[in-house]
Amino acid sequence: MQKLPHLLYCLIFFILASCIRFESQKPLPPPETMGELVVAVREAPGFFQRDGATTSGFEYDLANLFAASLGVKARFIIAKDFNQLSTLLATHKVHVAASLPANRADFQFSQPIRSVGQWIVSHDDALGPDDLSALSGQTVAIIAGSPLAETLRTLDEKSRPTVIEISGIDEITLLAQVAAQKIPLAAVHDINFDLASNFYPELNARVRLPGKTDLCWAFPNDETNPAVKQTSNQTKNPGNASLRARADAFIAHARADGTLARLNDRYFGHIKRINSIGITQFIKDIHSLLPDLRRHFYAAQDLTGIDWRLLAALAYHESHWDPLATSPTNVRGIMMLTEETADHLGVDNRLNPASSIRAGARYLAELNDQLPDSVKPPDRLWLALAAYNLGMGHLRGALAIAKDMHRDPNNWYEMKKVLPLLSRPEVYDHLKSGPARGGEAVILVENIRTYYNILTRFEPMYVTPFATTEPQAAGQVRLR
Repeated sequence: MQKLPHLLYCLIFFILASCIRFESQKPLPPPETMGELVVAVREAPGFFQRDGATTSGFEYDLANLFAASLGVKARFIIAKDFNQLSTLLATHKVHVAASLPANRADFQFSQPIRSVGQWIVSHDDALGPDDLSALSGQTVAIIAGSPLAETLRTLDEKSRPTVIEISGIDEITLLAQVAAQKIPLAAVHDINFDLASNFYPELNARVRLPGKTDLCWAFPNDETNPAVKQTSNQTKNPGNASLRARADAFIAHARADGTLARLNDRYFGHIKRINSIGITQFIKDIHSLLPDLRRHFYAAQDLTGIDWRLLAALAYHESHWDPLATSPTNVRGIMMLTEETADHLGVDNRLNPASSIRAGARYLAELNDQLPDSVKPPDRLWLALAAYNLGMGHLRGALAIAKDMHRDPNNWYEMKKVLPLLSRPEVYDHLKSGPARGGEAVILVENIRTYYNILTRFEPMYVTPFATTEPQAAGQVRLR
């Protein structure tokens, strides 16, 4: 008789656990009912990244735009790898999982957002492999749940390596371990190799794997899920299709109106501008030259609110952090100020690094403030950087040309196609500012973006004393 309470407790516990499990796997209400679109994402540079209180990335921006099209806001849940991404979706913790490969029958998938190639990557000092046949007998690491496992395991038996799956990391972190020679070989997607090469120039893409991976938005494949299933009212109203169908329509529209192209350019358009030799030298200079200059960049951030790492990236492009740099046209100092700009900013000695860095930061802030209010971040800062190279008069001329050409003058993706035209006589003959090397300004901006990305990975954010907001890397900045 004494065993009965124990059995009863076990039964009650089993029932409660089952109820909790059932409740946890109930489909989420539709986004419109919840007032939010819940999105599972993997944190990775370029796709979804956090820097202090700032979040950015291709998936972050795209999901926010989709949520806005539904009349709600996006809320993000972070997954460490593909397996966690799939689990969040399968257990109905989210409405949609971002950038999941369309290789599972238990999910519904949107049309592809991007198609990526597949590579075997090693350290540059490794002796191989050099082709598929050399993979036999090798051990290749991938992140857990990656579709690359299937690619590798379906290779011809003579080419098939041993595959190990590593949980809880992204492909950039996996490649960091290859660069540190902790892992001999890794299989990754080409977009992540391109990104990682800017941080770890010693990486070498050895063997291209067959096929490509389509990355899509994934949705629960559950006909009882009200976020997916059409109701009778939705059937009557063609505008209320299923969430997946609405995502397809949104993606198709984003592709047609150039939104996808602009986001791709914003986060990935600059990543192959600097070769591995240049990246290697920059990383060496971070260790050897930057420590003596860091306090001056901190002070410039205190003055302007611009992220010190962005200012450091600008200074590196201008002078390679050489305080005594001088051009044949007498542009001088670590920020390469003209004599006219230095006079305007009250700089007596352009070769003094502290004075030059503060003045360059102030000048960039002034240029940023002179842009039309219609130019929004981060394009605003990219255009201000172009003006740092060209002068505001030439940039205004380029903005006018863009309007005449029916291109968006508020968008860097459009303007970097217009700026090179400033060197053509048929164009500059109609401008008060005359000719300019607009193509050089485009290269400057794209290189600075690469340097800035590297610095944000290896150098911590500096929080200005008594600051109430985060430093501005790509937003509206004003002198304090």
